[in-house]
Amino acid sequence: MPLLQPYGHEARSHSSSDTVSTQPAPSATEASPPGAAWLKRAGTAILNLVFPPTCVACQRYGAWLCSACADVIERLEPPLCARCGWPGHQVPPPSGRASGCCPATLDSLDGLRALAFHSGPLRTAIHQLKYGDLRALAGSLADLMAEGWPALAPEGTGFDTLVPIPLHRARQRERGYNQAALLARELGARLQRPVIESGLERIRDTAPQVGLKPAARRQNVRNAFRCRGGHFEGQRVLLIDDVCTTGATLEAAATALRAGGAVSVWAYTLARARGQSGPVSQEPV
Repeated sequence: MPLLQPYGHEARSHSSSDTVSTQPAPSATEASPPGAAWLKRAGTAILNLVFPPTCVACQRYGAWLCSACADVIERLEPPLCARCGWPGHQVPPPSGRASGCCPATLDSLDGLRALAFHSGPLRTAIHQLKYGDLRALAGSLADLMAEGWPALAPEGTGFDTLVPIPLHRARQRERGYNQAALLARELGARLQRPVIESGLERIRDTAPQVGLKPAARRQNVRNAFRCRGGHFEGQRVLLIDDVCTTGATLEAAATALRAGGAVSVWAYTLARARGQSGPVSQEPV
């Protein structure tokens, strides 16, 4: 089964039944022509010369997230829980978990991975991406996700398509964009996999998850998603979002994808909360 090909990395060694694909899988969504990508890069380079980007964390000129700040991001490193991706050797499991690190409600979701803990410069960058209308940050953050993927990817598991967690149409109109979709587009280009944005929709305008306890979070997003168009029949899906707090939103989306025919659903987020006892747990998911 083909694995995602990491952007900027050579293929790792696998058995003959688990090779790394160097070609994008067929997609229900048309890819941009190569010339359009070149023009986009050229336009960005010109804008950066005229209006140099400034690091969101330290205000240095030259990048939206400078290398010094990127280096201190608290990355999740193996060994990880094979299912929920928790690095037990780094941080004890979140408080209140009755059975180790995996959420008790991890059912439709086969498993999840996150690049780093939601702290420091990464937390600042995510806040600016979501609430500061700094859409240009998506490329830099997707670079980090692509670079981290080889060490985090579940062994022997392939994916056909990336799917961002959708916003409700009312929320998206208010914000003007979906930060998860921005990340998914950039990450899909780097991992050479198609992105399907129209097949999974959020049908309820749920209340913000901020401050809700785990059970209330699960109830808040229950039946909040549905699939349409038959895009996911027989597909192996990698869900993309910015932050995982309890996994409730990812699990609800995975349930809808399973109902829509997906044969496997994993999730990959830019960041995850340390646990219910920490301040990060008050962030929306």
